[in-house]
Order: sequence, then structure tokens, then C-alpha cells
Amino acid sequence: MTPRQFRIRTALLAAASWCCLAFPAAAEETLSIVTFGGAFEDAVTKAYFEPFAKSENVKFVKEQYDGGLAKLRAMVEAKNTTWDVIDLESNDAINGCAEGLLQKLDPAILGDKSDFIPGAVLPCTVASMVWSTVFAYDNTKLKTPPTKIEDFFDTAKFPGSRGLRKTPKGALEWALLADGVPADKVYETLGTPKGQDQAFKKLSTIKNSIVWWEAGSQPPQLLADGAVVMTMAYNGRIRDAQVKDKRPFTIVWDGQIYDYEWWGIPTGAPHAKTAEKFIAYASQPDNIWKLSNFIAYAPPRKSAIEKVNAEILPHLPTAPNNFKNALQIDAEFWADNFDSLNSRFLTWLGQ
Repeated sequence: MTPRQFRIRTALLAAASWCCLAFPAAAEETLSIVTFGGAFEDAVTKAYFEPFAKSENVKFVKEQYDGGLAKLRAMVEAKNTTWDVIDLESNDAINGCAEGLLQKLDPAILGDKSDFIPGAVLPCTVASMVWSTVFAYDNTKLKTPPTKIEDFFDTAKFPGSRGLRKTPKGALEWALLADGVPADKVYETLGTPKGQDQAFKKLSTIKNSIVWWEAGSQPPQLLADGAVVMTMAYNGRIRDAQVKDKRPFTIVWDGQIYDYEWWGIPTGAPHAKTAEKFIAYASQPDNIWKLSNFIAYAPPRKSAIEKVNAEILPHLPTAPNNFKNALQIDAEFWADNFDSLNSRFLTWLGQ
């Protein structure tokens, strides 16, 4: 190599090095997201997290919780928010926004709002899916299958333990339904002292048979272990156990309590702009239906329903045969009354 060639080569290498230093690759951003975990987390990971992470050079850090606003409230009040996206139940979505724990969403990121099922867009949150609370049983262990919500409370005809989520929400509605209150009168009744007495009295008839659970992954395991003969559960968790684990579980849809699940951005989220971008991505008609491929929850956009696999549709809460005696949870009722009813519930538990 001649001296001139050497000088040219050295200059080119230096230029290449300068380019790499001057224009570094975009750093991978980390998005902290909290969900209810289990099969739902697995499903949203496949439907949304993985493709979004790949296209946007984002890494997801996932955390699980069991709902409620206590931890979020503490973060926001301490001005030390570490979560970027939070998965919420309806009453928490309403209260979180009212308390300033969630930032307002720009509705423009959602596209045509009229495409959403009524009530699926709130000032701070947008529905991610429609899910329901049902009860299920192991069909290899019951000769006579339960078919209605009253059967859940009939320990004479169906002896054995019952699994219930450790909260008044859902349990009190079921107690009234099983006691003969029509679905369209449940919250009117539960809003009165007499109706609350009625609900707790009915719930007391199975109190000694209840196995309480707190995480959505527990009911399928309780059934599989034979710890209960039937249990309250999230429909998607039972369907997941049927498909992936080949469990002989049957869902009873009578008296299902359906609700929305919500995406929100905590106030002070360190990566709020990327969080909003993720929510926009997961809410688009071309993406929102994909969750149903991995767990039996329904998309809250009208145009997305037609995209869902026909084999999956009968297993969704909104399927006509499953929706005959369904009750939509009254999120406003629980936003206003959860604290007082939960206080009474905890006292009742200790008696």
C-alpha cells in the first residue's frame, strides 16, 4: 500500500467512525405496563406488546396487580409514577380519572368514536375488550350439570365448595339474581339498605362453603385441584384452560356479569407519549380484534367483530346464546358505593 493509499484509507475509516458517533441508533425505550396478569397478560403480549415492540423499538416491562387504585394513588401523590400504561376495571377507570390519577386521552388517537360500543370511551380511558364474570364447573365431576345462577347457591342439590372473588362486586349482584331479582332491577335494589340486607342474607347461605380467591389465575386451578365444585371466574381464563390445558370445564353463562376492561395512562407517566401511541395502536380496528385470537374476550369496536375468527365467536361474552340473561356491571354504582359496601363486606367476612 502506497503512502497516499494509506492516507486515503485512514481518512475514510475516520469519517465512518465519525458518522457512527454522530448518528447513533435510536435507543430502545422501556414502557412499564401493569395488568391483571395470567392468561390475559399472555394474550395481550401476543396480540399487542410483541408487534408494537418490534415496530416501535420499545421494550415492555410487565407488572401484575389485582386491581384497585391504592398503589397508583400513592405513586401519583408522591410524584413518583413508574407505570406508563395501566389495565383497569370500570369503577377504577372512572374514579382514577375523577381523582386526577389518570391523564386525559386525546380522542383523536382513537379514530371514529362512533365505531365503539356505547360507553367504551371515557375521558381518560378507552375499552380494550368486553369480558364477563361467569361460573364454571368440571363436567367430569358433576353428574347433574348446573345451568342457572340459582344453582350456584343451591348447596343441597350441588353440595361442595364454591369459589368466589374476594370482593362484594359481583358476589352481591349474583346473590340478588339468585334470589329472584330481575337483572334490570339489581342495581336499583342494591342501592337500598333493604336490598343490601337481602344480598348479604343470600350470600350468607353459602358463606361456609366459599373458597375465596383474589387473582384471576386461581379459579381454573381451584377447579383442576378439586378444591371447589364450581367457581366464579373470568370467562377468558376458563376458555384458556379448556383450550390450552384441555381441562373438562364448562361455563354457565346464565347471570354473567359483563364489563369493559380499560387502558389508561397514569398521571406523571415517564413515557406518556409512547404510552398514548401504544393505546392508539391497540385500539385501532385492524388490531383490537386480534386479542380474541388468544383469549375469549370480545372487541369493543363494532367494525372489529367481523374480523374475529368464526370459531371463536360462540365463546365470546357477547355471543347471542351467552347473552340471554346477562347483566352489565354498573360502574357508576360501584364507583360511588364500593367503599361502603366493601367495608360491610369485610365486616361480614369476619363474623
